[in-house]
Amino acid sequence: MTRIIGIDPGSRVTGYGIIDQLGQQIRYIASGCIRTRGEALAERLGMIFTGVNQVIDEYLPEEMAVEQVFMNKNADSALKLGQARGAAICAGVTRTLPVSEYAAREIKQAVVGKGGATKEQVQHMVRVLLSLDKPPPGDAADALAVAISHGHIRETRSRVDIMQRPQPGLPG
Repeated sequence: MTRIIGIDPGSRVTGYGIIDQLGQQIRYIASGCIRTRGEALAERLGMIFTGVNQVIDEYLPEEMAVEQVFMNKNADSALKLGQARGAAICAGVTRTLPVSEYAAREIKQAVVGKGGATKEQVQHMVRVLLSLDKPPPGDAADALAVAISHGHIRETRSRVDIMQRPQPGLPG
């Protein structure tokens, strides 16, 4: 069983989602949001770092997955998002968690089946895949989608690695 924390970074709201994975089976553990306050970016980044550390302390994940920054029309927003992402990654790295990064399209493809899925479609599929009574709030659902994607991708990679190993008695 592997416990995975998924992070959907934001300078005002950072979502987190925790799942357990055993083979192709995934189980919901927790999700929520780290909400920052104040105008000073440095202070908000400190809150993200501290908040992610608290979640790691509480749930003891073994691996971390984070959504990559995408460039949008506002360069200042993209920079702040990148810094929030860095604060979350640093929290994981200081706890010696292996950190994997995924593009938003890759996450949506893994969870919904199409890279251009809407936020509502992601929420719906997260609810279905984790057998939840209701869809989690947007940022928490996105973080759970990051964790689910990581679990899905790492499981696929492990099966491919096994298939590519030379088999005893077979040429290779």
